[in-house]
Amino acid sequence: MALLSPRVPRLPPSTFAAGAAASFGVRCCGRGARCHATAAGGVAAAGPPSSELEAIRWGSAKLQGARDEMEDEVVLRTGSLLDGFSFAAVFDGHAGFSAVKFLRDELYKECAAALDGGAVLSTKNLDAITASIQRAFAAVDAKLTTWLEQMDKDDDSGATATAMFLRNDVLVVSHIGDSCLVISRGGRPEALTGSHRPYGNNQTSLEEVKRIRAAGGWIVDGRICGDISVSRAFGDIRFKTRKNEMLVKGVKEGRWTEKFISRIKFKEDIIIASPDVSLVELGPDVEFILLATDGLWDYIKSSEAVAFVRDQLRQHGDVQMACEALGQKALDERSQDNISIVIADLGRTNWKALPVERPNLFLELSQAVVTIGVVSIGIWWSSFLALQ
Repeated sequence: MALLSPRVPRLPPSTFAAGAAASFGVRCCGRGARCHATAAGGVAAAGPPSSELEAIRWGSAKLQGARDEMEDEVVLRTGSLLDGFSFAAVFDGHAGFSAVKFLRDELYKECAAALDGGAVLSTKNLDAITASIQRAFAAVDAKLTTWLEQMDKDDDSGATATAMFLRNDVLVVSHIGDSCLVISRGGRPEALTGSHRPYGNNQTSLEEVKRIRAAGGWIVDGRICGDISVSRAFGDIRFKTRKNEMLVKGVKEGRWTEKFISRIKFKEDIIIASPDVSLVELGPDVEFILLATDGLWDYIKSSEAVAFVRDQLRQHGDVQMACEALGQKALDERSQDNISIVIADLGRTNWKALPVERPNLFLELSQAVVTIGVVSIGIWWSSFLALQ
């Protein structure tokens, strides 16, 4: 959720050389950002690798936008931990950092157990994988709910989560909330997630609105119960185990009346932690995977982000530098939110040999002509009406 307050200063230039950025566990810290990069197998070269598995190179960045607190988090567990699969996730917290703090280790542990150490992933059986991950997410949310309820003071924190399990030949994505994962297929973006938000005309949003209303909730100005703008998240116990307490508190705060809440009948949890799960076979045309919180996607289109990352990798082949630069670009585009980014370069592209993308002058000229024509017609029509 963006805030209208001063923006953070520009990040200092990256100190990562291409080889250094690929070292496992390397970190860089600057004002407004916390970043780190890893590489499976330690492969740093931009050219063709000796094997695809060794070639997967990771970069990540966290940038604090114009927010009082940094409530985003990135988790990377690379290598062959889960039967050859690496794990990466971004968490976007709200109303505090408690939920994110709990999820940093707990989500991975529950998923690893539910997936039988990665054996279920290796089957590529989407039904079995989905059932296992949904079971893990439910278990984590139940534990988090208990933990939040036992707090000495009320804690309304929650967090969205988008996680991926990546092997050189297959990608599994599990997703709740409004972060987004995009893959680059030869420079063409392909989004694998849909934002769980109670507004918009896309199919995901329409289904979320229907579910919320069936559960007994309502939507005001794109916010559930006039409060939160994401419909799936961990935590947020006021929409789960403390729904009636939320209604009473709302009356005391003057947000609604006794008569209003007398008509409310909750049937299910309003916010849920049930993930959408997808599986994609990674053919030779898949270049890299880009995962980021909404602080990026609310200000930069997926096509623009993919083109920017490709150009960065063509210039220097450094995944970490590309992460940092993309985050800074979002801030330059006036993003007010925190931003977390993960990029996984599959190592299949010789970035040094990638030709520079030239602007399509014919397309730009055609668009200019159309724009001028539309404006001219508008001016003519306005003049015609003025004479009547």
